[in-house]
Amino acid sequence: MTRRLTATMFVAAMAMCLGAAQANAAGQCAARADIVKALGENFHESEAGRGLINPNVVLEVFVSEQGSWTVLASDTKGQSCILSVGEGWDSPTLKAALPGA
Repeated sequence: MTRRLTATMFVAAMAMCLGAAQANAAGQCAARADIVKALGENFHESEAGRGLINPNVVLEVFVSEQGSWTVLASDTKGQSCILSVGEGWDSPTLKAALPGA
């Protein structure tokens, strides 16, 4: 709960600093570079994986060694939106199988 409150406060502060034009109505979007930098500096999170939602949007998961995590949706224009945050990340080894492989 503390992490969610901290993330919400962080996004609100970014929205105020970056201006309303760069934040959506929910206040959870900003420039990808700014969000990634803040995730690293504030939560020690780095990208653990990504996948395409569609040709214009990438889903990204950032994780820390302490188990905190953040899921972003990032578009081709450099904007990212925080979709979810949490704690207790567990990362078992997964192997994706491609059709015909």
